[in-house]
Amino acid sequence: MPKLKHIITTTLCFVLFTFSAFSQQGTEVFTAEKMWQMERVGSPDISPDGTKAVFTVTQYDIEENTSSTDIFLLNLDNGEKRQITFSGTESSPIWSPDGEKIAFVSRRHEGPGQIYVMSMKGGEAEKITNLPVGVFSIKWFPCNQKIAFGANILPEYNGDFEKLEKLIEEQRNSKVTAKVTENTMFRFWDRWLTDGYYPRLFKVELSNKSVTDLMPETVNYFGMMGGVSYDISPDGKEIAVSMNNTEPPYDRLEYDLFLLKTDGSGVMENITEENPASDSGPVYSPDGEYILYGKQSIYHFYADRVELVKYNRKNKSFKNITSDIDLSCSNWVWSNDGNTIFFNAQHNAQVAIFSIPANGGKHTKLHGEGTNGQVNLAGRRGRDLVFIHHNLDMPTELFKMDTRGRNLKQITHFNDSRVSRLNFGNAESVVYKGADGADVQMYIVYPPDFDPDKKYPLVLMIHGGPHGIFGNQWHYRWNAHLFAAPGYVVAMPNFHGSTSFGQDFAISIHGEHANKPFKDIMKGTDFMIEKGFIDESRMAATGGSYGGYMVSWIAGHTDRYAALVNHAGVYDLHLQFASDYAGNRGYQYGGTPWEDYDVLNSQNPSQFAHNFKTPMMVIHGELDYRVPVAHGFLVYGIYKSMGLDARLVYYPDENHWILSPQNSIYWYEELHNWLERYLQN
Repeated sequence: MPKLKHIITTTLCFVLFTFSAFSQQGTEVFTAEKMWQMERVGSPDISPDGTKAVFTVTQYDIEENTSSTDIFLLNLDNGEKRQITFSGTESSPIWSPDGEKIAFVSRRHEGPGQIYVMSMKGGEAEKITNLPVGVFSIKWFPCNQKIAFGANILPEYNGDFEKLEKLIEEQRNSKVTAKVTENTMFRFWDRWLTDGYYPRLFKVELSNKSVTDLMPETVNYFGMMGGVSYDISPDGKEIAVSMNNTEPPYDRLEYDLFLLKTDGSGVMENITEENPASDSGPVYSPDGEYILYGKQSIYHFYADRVELVKYNRKNKSFKNITSDIDLSCSNWVWSNDGNTIFFNAQHNAQVAIFSIPANGGKHTKLHGEGTNGQVNLAGRRGRDLVFIHHNLDMPTELFKMDTRGRNLKQITHFNDSRVSRLNFGNAESVVYKGADGADVQMYIVYPPDFDPDKKYPLVLMIHGGPHGIFGNQWHYRWNAHLFAAPGYVVAMPNFHGSTSFGQDFAISIHGEHANKPFKDIMKGTDFMIEKGFIDESRMAATGGSYGGYMVSWIAGHTDRYAALVNHAGVYDLHLQFASDYAGNRGYQYGGTPWEDYDVLNSQNPSQFAHNFKTPMMVIHGELDYRVPVAHGFLVYGIYKSMGLDARLVYYPDENHWILSPQNSIYWYEELHNWLERYLQN
């Protein structure tokens, strides 16, 4: 892992971004309620002439426990913006190729979300689809007269939407509640897959609103977290789509790229069948000669590096243009002339914007501070980039710079005044020596009005994944400033297994999930103590998902912490074979309950319960199928049976994440109360 050669502080970040709105330090205490009052800015879509953007803004009503999302129009030349929809139920706005209209998904009617089209000259939006199922992932055809979209259907509907409506009603009215399967994968995240729904791509004609099933014989899955990764060729005759290529019982998933005719015949060609891992994100070049997509090589490693590949449609050849770059690419886009590719990639606990020649060669980091995403070409000649940006000290806003990374400018300011009133402590990036003497990066977030001559409690935040990061990012579910607000120093180590530090660092814990991360966290704790302002008797470790796994591992291997917080954590590796997708668990854990189980159990927190001493708060949601709720009940039950301090916070209506305003606010309240019990004098 390359060393970080600089220290990032809050003040430095503000200088780099010239955030004049935040030049004065606020005085208000940051609370969960204040966080939920912030407006959440969505990804932009840029008009064909490059001068305007449409995007969504979501607001929350804490008292009503609801949200509303509307569409805004932004002039990229002068920064003027205005709200253009007011129903509070909109999403996914996209410009028509001629720039005269936008399409979007709305629920302003009764029933699931449908496609609406609005003229940018004014007037009411027109409802285009009227289906018994919701639509998603909408895209205009180049002709301006058709829109493609995804929808989940019951294959036996056979193209008859009236029949589909009856089938749905029959399911809804059935008194049988059993869910039956012989598939390995039978539920995912927070939904069951046993009701027979499968996604397909469709097109709708604007002239007569007729809908055509483009995949009439297809019964398989797109991205399991929702949506579909696809693009339409410049001539409108073909769609490149990423779709799973394995058959039931779905022992594993493998996404390939298919070329789909748009005439409704359902004819498809798999162009990446030889790659044993996943291929995703197809984007046609402006001239239609190439398809750019992302390729992974290790099918059982979900965080495997994503490399950019160009597929030549004429001679059916492939060219990998990032094979020599130790970055995992995302959100790629062509320049207007097709000579340059712009993309995002995690880099040293941040998410940067890069460019690379379309034929391969030297890549250039255009902007690396904070977390940046959803890059779009803009400007009258395509010489600007518009993207979303957030960091530890500010929620998402839209930014703009030129394609060489110059003239960086914040172009929306929805939350500037809110943030400017808040009393945030500084944020700092440090590097220390972890397991095997490797460099480990860690963010430190200090409490408001920090005084280095005083002693403070330490709260460790341990990220999930394990292949992920706690980076220079604004986080609504695990917000570092909210953790620090009561007067705690917060440390977020990006231990072995974390992404953004190269492929070798990420895969280094494969088959051995606990050892190196545990050493890194212990050494990170030592590093903080050596600074002289940490009270060793008042330290806590907190984590969710894999972070919760590590919290349980810590409970069985050290008593140096005064309190633990385990959110949706893996406790017993055997139980993870009841997870929504257990296909690659043996590779991840180094063993299974039936083979190499001694290796599995050597990394299993449940095998070390006899060492438990430290008080633990356990938080879990009933709808969490990624880490089934039995993990939480089991570790809590063992704690109580051992006569140890423990507290259970159970959400019957939440999944792996806590997503509703009032439940989230209550989550932070429970967190702060638990930490106060053991960390305050």
